[in-house]
Amino acid sequence: MGTYLNLLTTILLTVNETLTASNAIIAVSLLLFNLTRNLTNRVAKSSAVVLACVTFAYVSDSFIALGPDNAAHEIASRLQWIGIAFIPAAIYHLSDALLATTGLPSRGRRRRVIRILYLIGASFLLAVAFSDSLVQFVEAQDAVSIQAGGAFLVYLLYFALASGFAFNNVQRARKRCLTQSTARRMAYLQIAFLTPAIGIFPYSIILPAGAEFTVFGLLVINTANIIIILMLFFLSYPLYFFGSDIPDRLVKKQLLDFLLRGPATGLIALAMMNFTAQATRILSLPGEALAPPAIVGAVLLWQWFVSLASPYVEKIFIYRNEDEEQITKLQTLSDRVLTHSDLTQLIMATTESICDHLRIERAFVISFEHAQPEFISKVGDLKFADSELLEDSELLQLIQPPGEAGSNRQMSWREYTLVPLLSRRIRGNGAHALTVGALGLPQLGESAPPPSSLQPFVRRVETSLDDMRLQAEIYNLLEGLLPQFQMTRSRAVQVEYLQSSAPSTTAISLPERAELFEQVRAALRHYWGGSGISQSNLIQLQVVQDHMRAAEDNPVHALRKILADAIDALKPQGERKMMSPEWTLYNILQLRFLESRRVREVARRLSMSEADLYRKQRIAILAVTDQILERELDIRSQ
Repeated sequence: MGTYLNLLTTILLTVNETLTASNAIIAVSLLLFNLTRNLTNRVAKSSAVVLACVTFAYVSDSFIALGPDNAAHEIASRLQWIGIAFIPAAIYHLSDALLATTGLPSRGRRRRVIRILYLIGASFLLAVAFSDSLVQFVEAQDAVSIQAGGAFLVYLLYFALASGFAFNNVQRARKRCLTQSTARRMAYLQIAFLTPAIGIFPYSIILPAGAEFTVFGLLVINTANIIIILMLFFLSYPLYFFGSDIPDRLVKKQLLDFLLRGPATGLIALAMMNFTAQATRILSLPGEALAPPAIVGAVLLWQWFVSLASPYVEKIFIYRNEDEEQITKLQTLSDRVLTHSDLTQLIMATTESICDHLRIERAFVISFEHAQPEFISKVGDLKFADSELLEDSELLQLIQPPGEAGSNRQMSWREYTLVPLLSRRIRGNGAHALTVGALGLPQLGESAPPPSSLQPFVRRVETSLDDMRLQAEIYNLLEGLLPQFQMTRSRAVQVEYLQSSAPSTTAISLPERAELFEQVRAALRHYWGGSGISQSNLIQLQVVQDHMRAAEDNPVHALRKILADAIDALKPQGERKMMSPEWTLYNILQLRFLESRRVREVARRLSMSEADLYRKQRIAILAVTDQILERELDIRSQ
């Protein structure tokens, strides 16, 4: 009987070690995930404090579970109180933040209580670190057991009062929620709200010395650890919706991906390590020898399973009420859409294949996508400057007759043959396709392959140019429309939790600087036409509305004038100089947006790399944003 009891105790100790480490992994993971969110939000900041307390407690507990000597055990137990001492204050701090989101911010009293609770927690931490008045450490069963000191009842009172008032604050917040969904999320929070505090409470203090090492004590501790793991996950779900400026669907997806690939992977690796190392022999091998390949295999199999199961799991937990076909299209959009760089590489590869097929060393492709033709790919030494071909306007007009259908006939230029590239998607006034580019090949002799063998390569280049045009239109449309979305998740939270008795905000609120920057950038990119300026929310600004009334102008012209004035305000005094540093921002704005010149041309004229141009262009747009924001604030302050 004693042998079976010892075996059961060993198994329970291993399970306890695994669950304790699991709690530490989950707490650290949730804390790291929290730190990547919007920490300017009070709920996010206060929940980070709560998770930090849990992390301190369980990391210390994991170290203790490894079986250090008694001196190290005592030091780790004292460090554990960094989390235990401050968790009641952190829980109350979080409850105050949740209550404030419902339109009931602290008028000073709750804020003072929070400071007092943190000071009390600091005093308990000092008492544990430098005395035995709060807890005492005694040896039991060759280990260190923690017993209550004379002041522990004071901590118990502090813990109970702070937790009780925190729970009451969440109850008040739940009652103040206006909609069914927000009340449901707050109810979820209320159920699991006290989990962190209850999870790290030092229960061994109220047990007899050494009772935590018995079968009954280990069963209780293991059951509590399992409940805590589940409740931590349950708590994290509604908590991460607060302070998030992205839709609920994306919050769920990010959290699900993180949990499956982060904490779940760590837990599987930990379980494999603990249980294989405890075995004496597995497949005639020592357990410790089999542990590394077992861990690697388990992690690889789990990642493979997650990759296969993710689409189905997302449909169950995230997209249950969404149209399946629409979601499938959205999920595969990134795989189907190619960037300009992707298509350029594809055309370059096709051009090289043409050279191999025709046994030639030189070839090129030019595109008529923009007003100014450009080279898309070049193979070999063409023996002429780009400008010689691109500036030969008579030749280009023959290749691409304006307003007419393109021709299939080839043309000669110097020692090259120009093959028109036709679009099957874009058509002219007639039934024929328009010319969207040209393929340049050295003039071939009589031994050249028949023209029909070249057609698959030509069709591939034509299709790539068609896709390049279409995806540029999609990108330009998205670039113009996305910055105009006003209802972010953070504003939706304000609407969901704002009480009807609270004063309403103005109908047209001033956007934040980052949001205004995106709208200004979209309007500048579409300065001469496009959704970025014609449907811009900047038109609602008071400075634009005033100009419309004063000049009796239409909205687009008024916004264009405001943007031009903001750019002109950045113009230095004196004669314009292209290479002068003080003229850089103005020159970038003038050339890129007011004159609609391409990045490569502007970079060449200003003698800078394209990467440097993009960096300084962002600074220039920020300067324009600040000019508009300053004018808007001046008008609103009058």
